Amino acid sequence: MSDRQAPQPNMNTVIRRRILALVAILILLGFGSVVYSLVDLQIIEYEDYKVKAANQQLKDTVIPANRGVIYDANMKVLAQSATVWTVAVAPSEIDEEDRAGIAAGLSEILGVDEQSVLDKLAKTKSSYQTIKLKVEKPVADAVRQFAIEGKGGKGYKGISLSQDSKRYYPYGNFAATVLGFTGTDNNGLSGLEAYYDDVLSGTPGRQVSAQTATGGDMGYEYDSFYAPQDGNSLVLTIDEVIQHYAEKELDRAVQDYNALARGVVIVMDVHTGGILAMATKGDYDPNNPFTIYDEAKRAEVEAVADDPATEDVDEHKQALLEAQQTQWRNKAVSDLYEPGSVFKLITASAALDSGSSTLNDSFNCTGSIKVAGTTMRCAHTEGHGAENFSQALVNSCNPAFIQIGTKMGAGTFFNYFNAFGLTRKTGIDLPGEAQSQFYTAEGLGPVQLASCSFGQSNKITPIQMITAVATIANGGDLVQPHLVSKVLDAGGNLVEDLEPEAKRQVISEETAKTICSIMQEASGRAAVKGYRVGGKSGTSQKLDSGDPEARISSFVGIAPCDDPQIAVLVILDEPQNKVLGEVFGGYLAAPVVGQIMSQALPYLGVEKIYTAEEAAEADVTVPNVTGQEVANAQVTLTRDKGLSVDVKGSGSTVVRQFPSSGTLPRGGTVTLYTEEGLADEMVTVPEVTGRDMASVEKALAAAGLNLRKDGSTGSSSVIATTQDLAAGTQVPLGTVVTVSFHDPSVSAD
Repeated sequence: MSDRQAPQPNMNTVIRRRILALVAILILLGFGSVVYSLVDLQIIEYEDYKVKAANQQLKDTVIPANRGVIYDANMKVLAQSATVWTVAVAPSEIDEEDRAGIAAGLSEILGVDEQSVLDKLAKTKSSYQTIKLKVEKPVADAVRQFAIEGKGGKGYKGISLSQDSKRYYPYGNFAATVLGFTGTDNNGLSGLEAYYDDVLSGTPGRQVSAQTATGGDMGYEYDSFYAPQDGNSLVLTIDEVIQHYAEKELDRAVQDYNALARGVVIVMDVHTGGILAMATKGDYDPNNPFTIYDEAKRAEVEAVADDPATEDVDEHKQALLEAQQTQWRNKAVSDLYEPGSVFKLITASAALDSGSSTLNDSFNCTGSIKVAGTTMRCAHTEGHGAENFSQALVNSCNPAFIQIGTKMGAGTFFNYFNAFGLTRKTGIDLPGEAQSQFYTAEGLGPVQLASCSFGQSNKITPIQMITAVATIANGGDLVQPHLVSKVLDAGGNLVEDLEPEAKRQVISEETAKTICSIMQEASGRAAVKGYRVGGKSGTSQKLDSGDPEARISSFVGIAPCDDPQIAVLVILDEPQNKVLGEVFGGYLAAPVVGQIMSQALPYLGVEKIYTAEEAAEADVTVPNVTGQEVANAQVTLTRDKGLSVDVKGSGSTVVRQFPSSGTLPRGGTVTLYTEEGLADEMVTVPEVTGRDMASVEKALAAAGLNLRKDGSTGSSSVIATTQDLAAGTQVPLGTVVTVSFHDPSVSAD
């Protein structure tokens, strides 16, 4: 039986089966891929794709929170935020034929370059281009109206306004280096704004809105709004009134004496460490912090041209940056200086408190002294002769204090230097506080100890210096200097009370009272009639300045000496004295302290108590005699008040007087007008600086002006050093001109 072969499949059938199998495989693979994609989209990558979809469909706009308010001690607003707007366009939504009209309109309303707006509108794929930031409400309203109506009654789409916040400082350059300023993002960049940025900032809000495929808004019905939470507010220890007194007097001194490296003033409550006033002059306006505030300096910067031969250096930009950094710098906390003879208060306190010296110690100053082969001189080059401890401090005698420091020894000297808080930062609530530079006990050799004893060699900050003096003034307690007393929430409720306690007892109350008593004898040109002002002057060499003639003139005062309430420190850095040539702190800085004290103490309610001599020389309160018969008015002014009278007009009744209130020096002149229509007669203030007293009296009397004398007036050799009204100023007849006098024969370290 023959074998039979199995029938072979048709070739077409084989191919068909293979194709079907391949198709089946492809279908399975495709289905699996779809399944995998669905799983990936709906489960594995669900959250990521959800966010991407939301980002395409929703626009999330951040709404900045208003920063908290900064108040002075009496709740006067020193810094506050207000709502402003950002103007933007969405080029992807704007028709080409509308671009020119939009650019022209926005340029006119916002004061921006028209071409720059056109350039942004040409970015047709963009849904957001900023045109201008920080636009205030009237201008924002004009933009909004323009978007609705256009120029021909046709509105424009694609223009938007979003809410923002802007910082305002209502007093301009007032307390600028203390308050600081904010940047375009409303973050604090300097001063209290930077130090308390987290407290002031608040929490931003959000507006979430649906948007079209091209990025445009779909309408308010799709919006979700989350309101911002405003920041907390600060209540300062700064008193706006005292701050104004301090700034006015410091600014005048910086200008009068052309202080090349600026000036500093600090007024402190000696019991709490609260800063009642702090300023550096010159300064800036925090509303426009990047503008150089000093006109001369601004012109100097503008004159700097880039050197084309210098590569990669923008000299103009560098000059501008340096000028900005200088005007922003708060010298009261950020600059180190050698305090000079003001520091003798610390040396004297340490010596008496440690028992290394007594009030009965005696010295003989010949004008110089040798220490380890080095000759050190006294500011009074002829020498003071025989003097006791108190006289050595009043005379500011370097040789005596070298002996006091040497007798105390390096260890004791350094221990008190440390106890007064001078080896570390005070911790004041401001950024940029500098660390002092000083000799430790091991580094205080004979020469170093001698130099440090009278205030040279060791370098500290002004805030350290006045804090140490406050320790003496308050009975021996080292206080914590601070600027913020309270934190309030947006509703005005107390969040935190920041009044710190004293750190430690440094010297005994007895020692403190003794030094305060001696300070009263050293008040010099800071003396104020009716108040017991104590003080100490200082004139230190700037050893690292490169200029051997560079000096720092300073004076610290306390008042009243029998129960001190405040301390005032004034520093003039590299002053020039065109009249006398001398730049001693007792000449230049002491009167500034006296002027601040004369205004601040009455404001604080400190009662005046005149000595018999002061009462005889005290200013007279001008009574208002308007409406009285001329004869009666003359009796009131001359017999009762000791004033002179100048009658203008031929009437019998006083219809107006100048001055109508305030005070005049005894013997001053009141002008009485007896006819309506007579205008105040204006006179020109003469130049009197550099003249002797008799010449000043004659010149001002000839001009019809009253003279108020300040400073040294008990000698015929005194010279006028400053006048409060500049020569050439037009003022009413009888105006008081305050002139400061100085006796060149009297030393004033």
